[in-house]
Amino acid sequence: MGKRVFNNKMKFFKFFDKNDLGSIPRIFISSLILIFFFYSMPIFISFINKDNLEFQNNSKAVLAYTLNSKNNSAKEKTELLDEKDLLIDIFSLNELEVDTVRLNASTIKQLFEDTKYTLEDVREKKLVKPVALTLLPNEIKMIESTKKRKEFFIQIVLPLILKENNNIRIDRKRLFSIINKSNNSDLEKKWLAKKYKQYGIPSKDLSTLKIRMDEIPVSLALAQAAKETGWGTSRFALEGNALFGQWTWSGEGLRPKESDKNEGHKVMKFNVLQASVRAYQRNLNTHSSYIDFRKARAELRDNGKPLDSLVLAGYLDKYAETGDKYVEVLKKIIAQNSLKDFDDAKLLPSSIELESLI
Repeated sequence: MGKRVFNNKMKFFKFFDKNDLGSIPRIFISSLILIFFFYSMPIFISFINKDNLEFQNNSKAVLAYTLNSKNNSAKEKTELLDEKDLLIDIFSLNELEVDTVRLNASTIKQLFEDTKYTLEDVREKKLVKPVALTLLPNEIKMIESTKKRKEFFIQIVLPLILKENNNIRIDRKRLFSIINKSNNSDLEKKWLAKKYKQYGIPSKDLSTLKIRMDEIPVSLALAQAAKETGWGTSRFALEGNALFGQWTWSGEGLRPKESDKNEGHKVMKFNVLQASVRAYQRNLNTHSSYIDFRKARAELRDNGKPLDSLVLAGYLDKYAETGDKYVEVLKKIIAQNSLKDFDDAKLLPSSIELESLI
């Protein structure tokens, strides 16, 4: 291309010679041509590069925070202070167990049999055994039967989702108790201050906290976990306990194989599955991309209706770059696998929780 441009310039100069133009006009015209050439090239290059811009969906990033905050500079720590407050309980949960033991699939299946934990029983009695696993088994991707693999995945993830919903339900009950009081104790005020930080509400608005502090329908969470992990078989789920494909541009995470090593997002990595579930719920309850989701959920509450996953799924088009297609996939997963059967399931208390009541 450079050679072609040079030849074209030479034709211009030969034209001037043939027409016997003076040296001063030739220099003047040549200068104008060169100035125009160098001025227009950056504009042309910029225009060409516009086609190569990559669309980034930031809604999957819980926030621009890092689970490996020790590597942050002082400036970054100051900028991320509010986000650290918002996710302080997720940090603490993620640091609870670093050296967790990964049980194999056969051991987990035996555990389910010993505790008589089956999905058929859950669908009938609406009670879930408190079997809390910290890691997915590597063998889950080797289960040939699609039906058995799906059921196995649901058995593992269901108690984790119910546990987080229970935590939110307890907090929500306490919130309404505080709202209905004319005067609050110092302990209640401290608790409110903590929750304002966790749910990212610097204005300390009670109505906003009431909208954000709410459960995610079990069937919707199961469908998203299934979609994002391929029913527990993805590299991100097995290596990073990432059940919901949340992104981070800094800190600890797993980089997609097709991405450049120095560019793009990473999928957030967790030490335990429970931390991934909590981060997912905090994401939907605080991120600006899901305002409409939260409004629709609040309307269902105000009208005394159950939280319908098929309705609320329609407000998650920003969760993935495929938009409306992603929503349709979620609805199909919910319907085809009868996931709404688990929406009103209750998690039985663990032995540790029972001991604390004695």
